Amino acid sequence: MSMMYVAPEQQMKDRADFARKGIARGRSVVVLRYDKGICFVAENRSQALHKVSEIYDRIGFAAVGRYNEFENLRIAGIRHADMRGYSYDRADVTGRGLANAYAQLLGTIFSAGAEKPYEVEIVVAELGHDAADDQIYRLTYDGSVGDEEHFAVMGGQADSISTVIAEGWVDGLSLSGAIALALKGLRTNRSGDDDVTLDSLEVAVLDRTRSQPRKFHRVRPDELAGQVGTGSSTSQDHSTSQDQES
Repeated sequence: MSMMYVAPEQQMKDRADFARKGIARGRSVVVLRYDKGICFVAENRSQALHKVSEIYDRIGFAAVGRYNEFENLRIAGIRHADMRGYSYDRADVTGRGLANAYAQLLGTIFSAGAEKPYEVEIVVAELGHDAADDQIYRLTYDGSVGDEEHFAVMGGQADSISTVIAEGWVDGLSLSGAIALALKGLRTNRSGDDDVTLDSLEVAVLDRTRSQPRKFHRVRPDELAGQVGTGSSTSQDHSTSQDQES
């Protein structure tokens, strides 16, 4: 039986194309700094399958792509953080350390020829004690890490959404302003039945003003309506995807 030779460069290109196509089908997520912390805004029509989660006291996680794959990464991140915090000190659990661990894992999976690459992009965000210490790390399917200064966008329309966010983002943005700006970006090139409404958003924050050590807080629908207004809200679509986001 003859074997067909494929150059390593072509193999890596094919794997990258495969991963990018899967990620492009995912609905987008915006992570951006605001005056009191870091805000996560995801288009997510499911109430059960979260795209934004808490990892540790001051660290949040957001993802797009295949749900089962980024859920595995989320759980692995929580275990990594808990083990390090238990073995050493809670202050030793950092967003940078977690991003490095994810980069090694994703890079290994991408390079291994025996399994397909993960069709995911993730953000690890750490809330600093002041705004200058906030960190936002964006990781791609191949383990590449980007240290984002003000915001990060992932998902199918990331480039066009990033343009809108970049034009509207200013230092000291309020939470309501941050959510409104993220919603404006997510609505880029969308209209009619495909428009993004408040009911199709998953919103959470890392809030520096919270007195408890855990700074992660999910913004409930009633809070969200109060922050942005109810004009664009419609009835929620409860459809879910068990594997690939629609």
